[in-house]
Amino acid sequence: MKSFENLFTELSEKAANGNESSGTVKELIAGKHAIGKKIVEEAAEVWMAAEYEGRERTAEEISQLIYHLQVMMIACDLSLNDIYKYL
Repeated sequence: MKSFENLFTELSEKAANGNESSGTVKELIAGKHAIGKKIVEEAAEVWMAAEYEGRERTAEEISQLIYHLQVMMIACDLSLNDIYKYL
C-alpha cells in the first residue's frame, strides 16, 4: 500500500527519468490543460461513485483523483510542503 508521500516520490522519480512510455510522463508532456481536464473528470467520477456506487468504488475514484492532482503538482513544480502549508 502506498502513502500520499510515497506516491508523490514515485511520480517525481518517473518525471525526472522522462521515460515516455510512462503514463505519468505522457500526462506531463500533454501539459497542464490536459492534466486539468483529467482532474475535472476524476472529480466528477468521485462524486458519482459517492452518490451511487458505494465505498469501494468511491475509494478507487478518490485514489485516481489523488494521482492526477499529484501529476499537476509536479507539472506546476509544487512540493508536498507547498501544499501542506495550506492544510
